[in-house]
Amino acid sequence: MNQFAALVKARTMEFVRDRGTFFWNLLFPILLVVGFSFAFGSGSDTLFKIGTIGENTGTSSELLTSDSIDIIDYQNGIDEPVEKLRRHQIDMLIDFNTKEYYLNTESSASELLRILVSDELTGFTEKSIEGTAVRYVDWVVPGIIGMNMLFSCMFGVGFVLVRYRKNGVLKRMKATPVSPLTFISAQMASRFMIVLATSVFVFGGTNIFFHFMMNGSYLLLLLLTALSILCMISFGLIFAARLKSEELTNGLMNIMTFPMIIFSGVFFSLEGAPAFMQKISKFLPLTHFIEGSRAIMIDGSGFSGIAPHLAVLSVMTVLFLTTASILFRWE
Repeated sequence: MNQFAALVKARTMEFVRDRGTFFWNLLFPILLVVGFSFAFGSGSDTLFKIGTIGENTGTSSELLTSDSIDIIDYQNGIDEPVEKLRRHQIDMLIDFNTKEYYLNTESSASELLRILVSDELTGFTEKSIEGTAVRYVDWVVPGIIGMNMLFSCMFGVGFVLVRYRKNGVLKRMKATPVSPLTFISAQMASRFMIVLATSVFVFGGTNIFFHFMMNGSYLLLLLLTALSILCMISFGLIFAARLKSEELTNGLMNIMTFPMIIFSGVFFSLEGAPAFMQKISKFLPLTHFIEGSRAIMIDGSGFSGIAPHLAVLSVMTVLFLTTASILFRWE
């Protein structure tokens, strides 16, 4: 335990004394949150999103075939799309099974859509619901924090250990009584505390000004964040297992992180995206953190609601750690 504590302290102090990296990890996600809140917070997007349920067998509508309309087909019942309409995440819902269409009376798009569909959806009954909008900043903040966690975990563990190996630090550590398990565990513990503290600081600091929507449990959100950090650190350890070249490591990590940011829905929803993109996203740890966080904050989901995400992250963590431990070498 003395060895473990000494290594944790040494790695943590190394990070804190690197002022540039320390402040970048704190300021970069805050700047992103502020920037996106101003850039996309006005609600000026003119594209209509219309959800549909069932198969359109006999209704001819120019609106539904227009290139300026985004059509999203929901197959799992009416509850999910109604909730999205309530939160202004879609502008209209059409149920072809019951011949009904739903509009949110508090949405600025409802009046125009009612006029557009009045002559096209003949025989349909209008249903009205109410609900306030989810701001873009409420939706995007889990993605920004998750992206910052990903970079901090990948480069803060994987890249650092590769640098240690290149500089001969690991070779010297091999001559000490410290076991590989103790050394790696200490690196993980140090990075875990740093990333968790940074994430809490960024969320809490920006929440003071933007008052994010929070319908779920802060404790549950903290649990999801902690498990996601462990998973991402474990993923970064795979790159640190044997590589010695910093250039190669940097390239490989960028190859993995940037597609992960795109396919995980950090900045934009994958609803309506090709099916293969949505399937790929399910294999990425960042996706499960972002979807779980949004479920807690926006949907108010409890433990059972995010249990699948927690289960996948746990399995991924064990898999990544096992792979990294098999591949790891001091030299």
